[in-house]
Amino acid sequence: MDEKMINEAIAGSKEAFCSLYGIYKDKLYRYALYRLGDPTEAEDAVSECVLAAWQRIGSLRSGKAFGSWIFRILSNCCASRIKEMIGTRENLERIYDSGADSVPASPSLSVELTEALSQLREEERDIVLLSIIGGLNSTEISSLTGMAAGSVRSKLSRSLAKMREFLS
Repeated sequence: MDEKMINEAIAGSKEAFCSLYGIYKDKLYRYALYRLGDPTEAEDAVSECVLAAWQRIGSLRSGKAFGSWIFRILSNCCASRIKEMIGTRENLERIYDSGADSVPASPSLSVELTEALSQLREEERDIVLLSIIGGLNSTEISSLTGMAAGSVRSKLSRSLAKMREFLS
């Protein structure tokens, strides 16, 4: 990641921020899609995230933290959307009928991989998605989840082992 570009965005450069968005947009969308299970909700969450990130970019202390910082914002946006979705009776029924632990199907994931992800607890699935889709390392995931980096590495390793076992 070009730290100069991040620093320019922090200084208020719209062009630099747009370039950063271009780098992260696909990862952000995939993460939101897997969390929310609905393409429209995922697009809305990413839009909220990007707007919030632009408004708060000046508060980012270190350019090296940009990836974990923007995923924290997105994670919070997704959590808010989930609360809103659960807040209405019809959405609660839809979530109940589809199974709360299901992972949304995606053309980029095979059915088997989707099923393997669904075998994980939500915390484990989130760590795997942040690592694989978000490209975050254990230290960045640690700052998002509040877990120690060693615990993140351990949970990631065990989660991937569970997925391998399920797939074999």
